[in-house]
Amino acid sequence: MKDILAEIKQRASALNKTVVLPEGEDKRVVEAAANTVKEGVAKIVLLGNLDEIKSANPEVCLDGVTVIDPVTYAKTGEYAEMLFTLRQGKINKKTGAPEYATVEDAKNYILKDYTMYGALMLKAGDVDGMVSGACHSTANTLRPGLQVIKTAPGEKMVSAYFLMIAPPCGNKYCEDGCYIYADSGLVQNPTSEELAYIALSSAKSAEQVANITPRIAFISHSTKGSAKHADVTKVTDAVKLFHEIAPQYNADGELQFDAAIVPDVAKSKAPGSTVAGHANVMIFPDLDAGNSNYKNTERLGGFMAIGPICQGLAKPINDLSRGCHTEDIVAAVAITVLQTL
Repeated sequence: MKDILAEIKQRASALNKTVVLPEGEDKRVVEAAANTVKEGVAKIVLLGNLDEIKSANPEVCLDGVTVIDPVTYAKTGEYAEMLFTLRQGKINKKTGAPEYATVEDAKNYILKDYTMYGALMLKAGDVDGMVSGACHSTANTLRPGLQVIKTAPGEKMVSAYFLMIAPPCGNKYCEDGCYIYADSGLVQNPTSEELAYIALSSAKSAEQVANITPRIAFISHSTKGSAKHADVTKVTDAVKLFHEIAPQYNADGELQFDAAIVPDVAKSKAPGSTVAGHANVMIFPDLDAGNSNYKNTERLGGFMAIGPICQGLAKPINDLSRGCHTEDIVAAVAITVLQTL
């Protein structure tokens, strides 16, 4: 079985891109910054005070890592002006007041929220991508992306997936060495139309990041009409729409998870399907299903879970699980680099 992660890192290394990591206060992030540069995966900008970072991580060699302290950095004023301009006229829903009444307000905000600071660096073109979320919530990571970077031209929505990489010993059902699980991190209860567009983004991600030919399964608690329910109809309607908007991709549903990945079950439950039993892109009906399944696959199946990886933004910003490991962060950086293509 090919080493998916090694291949992703190798492809990322050839692009010579720069990724910002805003969470210099987290030991895992500092270690990941050092390892990313050491492995040649990408150039890294780490946000924080250099002396404080070194003091908290004396064992980590930061040679080659660019550490920027927003408090003293020359461009902080420019980023504050950019944020003020981008959000001018926006009202804080909680207070009813403008989000930033002055440029100074915007500056004070970004000196407290380094994730927003990193997003502004990305908007300005000073870095090529951002990875955050090791010690912040998904909302805190994605809000700057949605407010500052925004949706890419032609994209209907922003969604998120996990790249699930099979353990070194392999998995008998995972033919390509990995799966894409979507949406597993962002969209709570997608409509049929949203499911179709999540599937389209995920198919593109399968090609761009995982370098695999997507075989897309729309997951349900029903297979081919075995159950009748509005939740099933939502999935079948999504499949119909997906075939209309993306006929170039191989997709099927509704399929139960076992019918999607187990050939023998597929023969019984979905005979004749070109996806059933061999799916590598799983489109879950809602966030409960997607998030629970990625954690089950990670913890019980021994898969490596990288994400949530965002798709649909104009520039790449990716989230991390707060339970992530250093290697997960390095992998997320590599994927972020590939999203610049």
